[in-house]
Amino acid sequence: MKDEDRFKKGKVIRDEVAERRKRGDKPKSNVIHVRGSAEAGKENLRRRRNKLIKKIAVFAAIVIAIATVCLITYINSIRRYRGYEVVHTAKTVYEANASYIKFGDNLLKYTPEGVSYINSNGDVVWTAGTNLKTPIATAKGNFAVVADKGGNKVVVFNTDGQVGEKTMPYKICDVEVSDKGAYAVVLESDKTNYINMYTSTGAIVYEMQTSIDKSGYPVDISISTDGKKLFTSYFLVEGINSGISLTAYNFGEVGQNTNADRMMGGFRLKDELVPKVEFLTNNVVAAFSDNHIYIYNNRDVPSLRTTINIEGEVNSIFYSNKFVGLIQRKEDKGYTMKVYDFDGKKMFNYDIDMEYDNIFASDEEIILTGGQECLIITKGGRTRFRYTFDQRIRNMISTSGYHQYIITFEDHTDTIKLKASANKKKSDKNVTKSKDELSDKEDKPSDTKNTEAESGKNTENTTGETNKTTQGGVSEESDNSKDKSE
Repeated sequence: MKDEDRFKKGKVIRDEVAERRKRGDKPKSNVIHVRGSAEAGKENLRRRRNKLIKKIAVFAAIVIAIATVCLITYINSIRRYRGYEVVHTAKTVYEANASYIKFGDNLLKYTPEGVSYINSNGDVVWTAGTNLKTPIATAKGNFAVVADKGGNKVVVFNTDGQVGEKTMPYKICDVEVSDKGAYAVVLESDKTNYINMYTSTGAIVYEMQTSIDKSGYPVDISISTDGKKLFTSYFLVEGINSGISLTAYNFGEVGQNTNADRMMGGFRLKDELVPKVEFLTNNVVAAFSDNHIYIYNNRDVPSLRTTINIEGEVNSIFYSNKFVGLIQRKEDKGYTMKVYDFDGKKMFNYDIDMEYDNIFASDEEIILTGGQECLIITKGGRTRFRYTFDQRIRNMISTSGYHQYIITFEDHTDTIKLKASANKKKSDKNVTKSKDELSDKEDKPSDTKNTEAESGKNTENTTGETNKTTQGGVSEESDNSKDKSE
């Protein structure tokens, strides 16, 4: 390009810029970013301010969303539900000798003739014959074991059906199962006891032999979630004295490197009976005696975590992965429920004015049933649901559904979902039966006394007219019901 042409083009550009400035046109943003320019500084400041405002808005939205979820959860937890709807119903055959336990998120029904797996709709998924004279059963996670107490047969199931069967060399006294399907069996001969561990398919994992004269009589056992740890309760008689020996074993690498007999530690209790020991979590064990509830840490070597002292006779005990509890009969009428955390702190007291025959405890609530009546109490000590049905309740458990339960009656099984209102309508899916009746009875939780827990030992017993042991929201308060938790 010639110099003259360049000069002319430059003059045109200058004239155009001058004309734009005269009209007040703003330069385009993509050409204004020149370091040191006042206009560029203002533009960058505006952009940074807008970005900050957007970040604050997003953060505020997240906080509001979290607060809303927490508020809704809290409201639902303190709400008292006054009705329900049947989301599914299924006909069942009444069997007087049938028993039920929670299996996975559903039910396992067992009789001397066989077992049935019942899903959340109340439908029988599968059945299996067992032919056991005196069946006892236990379940953890998706595995269950049914054994013939006093006999020799053990059958193992998962939620898909039978996975193993084993004939024991001696009489079966007790059986326990882990989440992994490994199970421990207490066997009894004339002068010797055995505690044997097997895989779900029946392969031997370990065998422990004890003498009744030296070690005592096995009262109860419990195995950890991973199946590597065992906790036992043995009844001892030494001359005119009697007591309990609690012993912890580890059959994993830790125990192998510690002792040849895998024993990690033990505790002696004088003049007490410990009929129940239970792994509450993989590393926490509870021992229930007639005078105490002992809580032990048991990651490797067992150590006493706390002791809960018990005053008076215990009617029932229950437990979950978050708490332990007991029920005692009051002097006048009804019962008192006391619930504690793993450090022995009392969570709440609750007064019960109904007769009950079953307890089911989960991490979030406690369910009591008796006759035609059910009562659901939250882990905070409030009444979530109370209802009187028109048939006797055989069993009631929570499911994985939100506020959804499986209730087994004499001739049918209902899956229900709680409702805040007393009006109840049938679900559109597979419902052949529906009931709507609200009990006028209310529960009155009592004021909590000072915690009865102390640092030390902890055990509890189940004695009384009807001894019960179970494993294993808070609602709007009624006018004549109030509760206070510590």
